[in-house]
Amino acid sequence: MTDNNNPKFRDVIRRMRRIEGQARGITGMMEEGRYCVDILQQILALEAAARAARTKVLDIHTKHCIEQALASNNKTDQAEKVAELLALIERMAR
Repeated sequence: MTDNNNPKFRDVIRRMRRIEGQARGITGMMEEGRYCVDILQQILALEAAARAARTKVLDIHTKHCIEQALASNNKTDQAEKVAELLALIERMAR
């Protein structure tokens, strides 16, 4: 799933590229010695953008991988996918 042309990730890839730009911008602000509050506001914006990207990938995972496993007759795959999703949600809640 490393194909950058994968249609299900196309929007998230664009988001991630914007986040990369935000990170470079924040680094530049630090290098210029900009006001800490301005830097912190940009970091908050970056975190919000990363959360939005994470939510979108989780949505894609749920609609594609989880639905596919649940539709299959493979109980092992179903159990693995559900356990994986629950562990992921637990980590995201921290």
